[in-house]
Amino acid sequence: MIQPLFNWRTGLAIIAIAIISGTIFYSQFLARKIAKDERQRVEIWVEAGKLLVTDSTGLSDKLVGIIISENNTIPIIQTDEKGNIIDHINLDSAKVVEDTGYVPKKLNEFQSQNDPIVWANPFDSTKLNYYYYGHTGLLKQVRYYPVVQLLIVSLFIIITITALTTTFKSSQNQVWAGMAKETAHQLGTPLTSLQGWIEMLKEYPENEKIVQEMEKDTNRLILVSDRFGKIGSTPHLEKRNVVQQVQTMVDYMKKRASGKVSFAIDTRKKNDIPAEISPPLFDWVIENLLKNALDAMEGIGSIKILIRENEKRILIDVTDTGKGIAAQNINKVFKPGFTTKRRGWGLGLSLSKRIIDQYHKGKLTVKHSEPGKGTTFRIVLNK
Repeated sequence: MIQPLFNWRTGLAIIAIAIISGTIFYSQFLARKIAKDERQRVEIWVEAGKLLVTDSTGLSDKLVGIIISENNTIPIIQTDEKGNIIDHINLDSAKVVEDTGYVPKKLNEFQSQNDPIVWANPFDSTKLNYYYYGHTGLLKQVRYYPVVQLLIVSLFIIITITALTTTFKSSQNQVWAGMAKETAHQLGTPLTSLQGWIEMLKEYPENEKIVQEMEKDTNRLILVSDRFGKIGSTPHLEKRNVVQQVQTMVDYMKKRASGKVSFAIDTRKKNDIPAEISPPLFDWVIENLLKNALDAMEGIGSIKILIRENEKRILIDVTDTGKGIAAQNINKVFKPGFTTKRRGWGLGLSLSKRIIDQYHKGKLTVKHSEPGKGTTFRIVLNK
């Protein structure tokens, strides 16, 4: 189910890159075209000014006046050969703020934008006039358009990916909940039958030892069924002593571990650390972590559990001396189906993280792992 989501993301990224690349290319094309048109208009405006100065007949005054008056968008500053400002047009409130340096600042800006148009004075060829011009608002809009579009497309991609991810997780959660509840339901019928058979066997004293062992296994199956039944439902949280809960699961796992595995619990001399937990589900998490530790050590090594608290949180570190986790696999250990074992479904850690993160509003993470030396899983519970 992860692969289709990855394809969606890849497809969206390719479409976005294509759209943005095409837009940037076309916008730059338009910007160059507008800039060229602006310069041509300024050149015509300057030529009209020349004609107005040199034509003594007055025949061209009306035409020249029309040409000059048509430029009401392109800002222009006229200077002499020494850079002294002679005149300017289309500068907002230029005359009002000229003494504050507004026009000189604009001149510096125009000088950095475009090469000036030079005009030699017809009455004195040693004197040159320079015409510096800025860009219109249209050109600025065209140049900034790709940036705006990039932001819009990025926002669209983020919203789409978030929606897809949420949908994917919701579907995954529904599948998990459905599978868990169906498993609990399927276990219910044979468990009821087994309990009936056990009651019948109790009528015969010679079956006492067999009944005791069968009851242990049946109670274990009932516990497993109860755990699966709680997946997908809102669990009932109770205030329990975390130290006692962990100790119970350690004692349970000791009986099933080889004599070459040592267990140690360090509570920093605190015997009672209360927390709001769902006892069956919390026990399941501890059991899964201990089982993973035993599998990683292959029957030889030590498991240390450190439990401590501060004002806001309870920290539980489960450390083993097993084979460790490769760096490239640390981010995968909680994904459904991931396992390094020859036999296994890769569901234990995924369910454990779901129980801690979603049901207990805490966190289950890999605190540290080093191949050949061991791994530390950390559970964080909020007080």
